Amino acid sequence: MDFIFRAITIFIVGYLFLRITGKKAVAQMHTFDLLYILLLTNIISAPAEVEKTGKTIIYAGIMVVLYMIFVRLSLHNKLRWILYESPTVLIRNGDIDRKGLKKVRMPMTELLSHLRVKGYTDTRDIAIAVMEGTGNLSIIPNSESRPVQPGDLHLNVKREYLPIPLIMEGQIIDHNLKYLQLDRNWLLREVEAMGDKVHQIMLATYLENGKLFIDNNEIHAENSSPYFYKPGTEN
Repeated sequence: MDFIFRAITIFIVGYLFLRITGKKAVAQMHTFDLLYILLLTNIISAPAEVEKTGKTIIYAGIMVVLYMIFVRLSLHNKLRWILYESPTVLIRNGDIDRKGLKKVRMPMTELLSHLRVKGYTDTRDIAIAVMEGTGNLSIIPNSESRPVQPGDLHLNVKREYLPIPLIMEGQIIDHNLKYLQLDRNWLLREVEAMGDKVHQIMLATYLENGKLFIDNNEIHAENSSPYFYKPGTEN
């Protein structure tokens, strides 16, 4: 029983520490971000075998404080270039930078693979490709190779509207209803008018025109239509 309690405590403490240090520590990791994660992982896993939960939490807390100090220091421009790795140019104006590839230890096949993932097959289409400090590859195509934008055609487009979820997997999202100044009664009336039930709805969103869109997880498809083909033996 004590072992189960320690495991739960370690898990909750580790989760809280990661929440305190923010999303960046687990998303776009620089060198010291990765070091922090590795050290914190080793520290909080120690009491799973040895009864040192108290000391572990103290050590982990010190590690969190040190990490947050580093993050704060990285906000200053003069220290940023010391703490963070500088971006490395791999392609410039269609020409491959051999020194850049050598610096990041990336073979040509891997570079071409990254380009294909981004939707480009020819290095001549790339204005600049940069390996960021996080290890991600940023690719900016030439003006002739990038997708056509509405501004290129002098078109006026309306502002993008993001449908607001009100029901997800059968659960009503009350804070979104409150944001829209609506209530559950309105939502239930809309759902009932469409012949659905809340617990059967996979997703319901509030649209720009004030109407409710419902996806009840039912696929209405003709078995003979090639547009609804399912790989495998389910057809």
